[in-house]
Amino acid sequence: MNVAPAVYAEFGQTLAFTERTMTALLRNHLAQRNVEPETWYALKLIAVGGSHVNRISLVRDLEGSRGLDADSTRALLARLAVEGLITGDDAVDLTEEGTAMFESLREDVLGATVDLLDQFDLRDVETTVRTLKAITRRTQEESKSAV
Repeated sequence: MNVAPAVYAEFGQTLAFTERTMTALLRNHLAQRNVEPETWYALKLIAVGGSHVNRISLVRDLEGSRGLDADSTRALLARLAVEGLITGDDAVDLTEEGTAMFESLREDVLGATVDLLDQFDLRDVETTVRTLKAITRRTQEESKSAV
């Protein structure tokens, strides 16, 4: 029988606490701009997705996030459209106003991220990001193969 390294027992809880703490910091930071995290997340998904983001994929990604379900996702996208931040039916794009808001928020969020992560060795941060991406990929692959 293989004995798991002790750090394995700490991994999940540590990751959960880190996510909770980082989410609280993001929420507080966005609240200073009167922006809900769901708005930030939707704008970011659209901006990162490039032009003409498939609405079905966007909805699926949003519904998979904490705090959003089918109804709240529809309401969020409807509100963003009414506010003039997004446009499109089957394919969604940021408007000029949406792009400006996203870029402004991104600068603020990145600034807070830099302030936090600058305390750590860059190689450690790079290793952490690489490891978390690999865990995500592996988990997604295993989930798809289990279906």
